[in-house]
Amino acid sequence: MSRIGIKPINVPAGVDVTINGNEVTVKGPKGTLTQSFHKDMIIKHEGAEITVERPSEDKLHKSLHGLTRTLVSNMVAGVTTGFSKTLNIEGIGYRATKQGKNLAMNLGYSHQVIVPEIDGITIDVPNATTIVINGTDKQKVGQFAAEVREKKPPEPYKGKGIRYEGERIIRKEGKAGKGKK
Repeated sequence: MSRIGIKPINVPAGVDVTINGNEVTVKGPKGTLTQSFHKDMIIKHEGAEITVERPSEDKLHKSLHGLTRTLVSNMVAGVTTGFSKTLNIEGIGYRATKQGKNLAMNLGYSHQVIVPEIDGITIDVPNATTIVINGTDKQKVGQFAAEVREKKPPEPYKGKGIRYEGERIIRKEGKAGKGKK
């Protein structure tokens, strides 16, 4: 039995859950999320709890059971508290600023790298070397953070670039120096 799939999801006050067949809509103080799930999964909303059940012990149903429960749980968490990813910029002259709805970064290129905000995502720049990405959809927040990090991933020799907060970069040793004559 799936240990994750059998746990009920608590729905806090102020969150409205609508289940229409295999489509779940969650409305909360931070926004609305809608997602379609596999037609075989049984999603029930009773009182202040949501439960996910599977119709059989097939391998497909077992694998979808925990996934469906986690996705619904993330939807409820997203509309109540939201999700955020923090990126740190490291390197001399590397910095980020907010220009209207765009994120402008100086990353050692001859030009500024400009990334526009997308729907459902807000960008915050508390200081020149920190970028905070917020949103209600966990997948969108993670994908957008990965796209920003991709503009200048950290290099292994000096560690310069954009990294996730808490990410550890494995450093390499440089050249050995002067060799034998």
